[in-house]
Amino acid sequence: MSHKERIDRAEKIIAYLKKTYPEPKSELARTTPFQLVAAVILSAQCTDKAVNKLTTTLFKKYKTVRDFARAKPATFTKEISSVTFYRNKAKAIIGSAKMVQEKFNGVVPKTETTLVELPGVGYKTAHVILGDLYSIWEGIATDTHVKRFAKRFDLTSNTDLKKISKDLEALIPKKDWKYVNNGFVLYGRYVCPARPHDCITHPLTKLYPPAANKWPKTK
Repeated sequence: MSHKERIDRAEKIIAYLKKTYPEPKSELARTTPFQLVAAVILSAQCTDKAVNKLTTTLFKKYKTVRDFARAKPATFTKEISSVTFYRNKAKAIIGSAKMVQEKFNGVVPKTETTLVELPGVGYKTAHVILGDLYSIWEGIATDTHVKRFAKRFDLTSNTDLKKISKDLEALIPKKDWKYVNNGFVLYGRYVCPARPHDCITHPLTKLYPPAANKWPKTK
């Protein structure tokens, strides 16, 4: 598969995503900046639906950076026990809140290099936060949805999430990066789910028919 073929296909795919999902915002519920950080950390290997169900109650108690920083680890761990890897996530959220409060004067950082200093925040998480919170699109966040579509539409040969991000960034003009993660997430959630099914009539499969028979593992 040539680089040019991938660029051409990516252009058609992004044109669809851009038109269908013009407002790139995640479906994670929150009202304060640090609640978004917490929600994104909670969402790792977990559905947004499960996170939103949890935070409906959780975010009534924890609103500000200070609220999260002052959380009692044992209590907070128990409060988020309905999601996957809750012990690690509790430690990461409280640790991130303390760092934001002490090192960044209570303000969630606005760059990838500073965001990834926070516990539990990697390349993907950082770019979700930057895009959603500040409308800064300096990279493409690759989650399980983005990974499987990048593989199904043959836009990458890699399996590592960050390498897939870099491959997509090389194929897609920077001005359109903001449509990739949100677009693929919503398309995967509401049009073409991960389980194998007949999707030959789906809009993006029509653009690349071989995808109908490609079901890569997302984990």
